[in-house]
Amino acid sequence: MARSLQTTDLPLVSLHGVGKTFPSGVVALRDATFSVREHEFVSLLGPSGCGKSTALRILAGLIEPSDGDVIWHGGAAPDGSKGEIGFVFQEPTLMPWANVAGNVHLPLKLAGIGREAAMPRIREALTRVGLGAFETAYPRELSGGMKMRVSIARALVTQPKLLLMDEPFAALDEITRFRLNNDLLTLWAAMRQTAIFVTHSVFESVYLSSRIIVMTQRPGRVHAQIAVDAPYPRTEAFRTSSDYAALCRKVSEALVEAMAQDDLAQGSGERAA
Repeated sequence: MARSLQTTDLPLVSLHGVGKTFPSGVVALRDATFSVREHEFVSLLGPSGCGKSTALRILAGLIEPSDGDVIWHGGAAPDGSKGEIGFVFQEPTLMPWANVAGNVHLPLKLAGIGREAAMPRIREALTRVGLGAFETAYPRELSGGMKMRVSIARALVTQPKLLLMDEPFAALDEITRFRLNNDLLTLWAAMRQTAIFVTHSVFESVYLSSRIIVMTQRPGRVHAQIAVDAPYPRTEAFRTSSDYAALCRKVSEALVEAMAQDDLAQGSGERAA
């Protein structure tokens, strides 16, 4: 039975006027402003190089903004070193010399939790991503989709408050991508994290998200924010529905508008990110 997953009314985190200029002179973001509520699933959608990944890394605390503020509402920022933020990168980035359990153990190991004590949580995370039978396998023995599942399990093993995902399925075939989209929504519904997902796929963003933030071309700014009101859980019935097609059309039109916006500064010699 379809149901809505409730978010809170107050934001968890806000970017206010955030800009990022790298030492090389690359301007990745300019005046990026948006908020994310607790338990939301938000996608950042935009053309390649528009600063989506930069925004994600600023939220993770991996890099500092050059301008503007990151505001965490109701308390201190989640501490990535304590496992309060889970980050899934574009590539699985698995250690080839460690087996699946060893790769998933890494964040807990960095937190000082030994392998034996960590095994219940490792097994739980692997079961959640459908890899309960593969804890002793090595990355070379896994398909691309299975490697990404290990990467997701590694991000989930600390039970983070905030899950950040940077185009994790972009390199996968369509069938595997659809399956992992479904599995990701199941995980999100069960674990109730706040999720921020970077993608350049209109179709993926509409299927996954409760809200889509459409970004302009570089330097990235927010062009539009589009609510996806379809209830969860979402299934193939939604993916083939007229409502899904209409939402994809609406988001596609917003993306075309965003890509057509030429920031005057781009013509004044600013270099691409």
